[in-house]
Amino acid sequence: MSSERWNELADIKEELAARDWFPGTSGNLSIKVSSDPLTFLVTASGKDKRKRTDEDFLLVNELGLAVEETHLKPSAETLLHTEIYQNTDAGCSLHIHTLDNNLISDLYGDQGFITFKGQELIKAFGIWDEGGEITLPIIKNYAEIPKLAKELANQITPHIKGVLIRNHGITVWGRTGFEAKKHLEAFEFLCSFHLRQLQYKHLIKGGIGNGNVTFS
Repeated sequence: MSSERWNELADIKEELAARDWFPGTSGNLSIKVSSDPLTFLVTASGKDKRKRTDEDFLLVNELGLAVEETHLKPSAETLLHTEIYQNTDAGCSLHIHTLDNNLISDLYGDQGFITFKGQELIKAFGIWDEGGEITLPIIKNYAEIPKLAKELANQITPHIKGVLIRNHGITVWGRTGFEAKKHLEAFEFLCSFHLRQLQYKHLIKGGIGNGNVTFS
């Protein structure tokens, strides 16, 4: 087992926990250790991710099963990470629940996606075109994890860097831990900005102060 990969994932977990992105032990993280055969470290189920311990992660294979004998259970959503590693060049996958990404997933869940345009943070995905845009698919929150994992896999294309699960958080990935975290931070900013923008548009349409400003 790679101690370097373990520490890298532990550092990411610690940083995301400091932002309060793991409410109620939610969320799961993974980082690839080997490609052939596929093995990766994934968060153990039911752990307080604000704490750093020797039992935070366990090594699993391409089926999401523990490679070594352990009393730890892999995250219930390990199969989502398996699909990502099998269908992309990802080296790290991150899944978190935040208020903003859940609100976005609910607002646009019937549409099945949200497209962000014209924001500087889109460059975090390697999109440098003026007026660039990126689409974030939104899938149904199936209770059966294998079905949920396959639905996520169906959304994966070379241009997709993350998927929202309706009322169940966001899953993102990148070639490295740094890139996955960068994608996560960018998507969270875009979700938060969009919600704030909707709020301000509502206030402006309703009139602010005595100005009675309208939004066209």
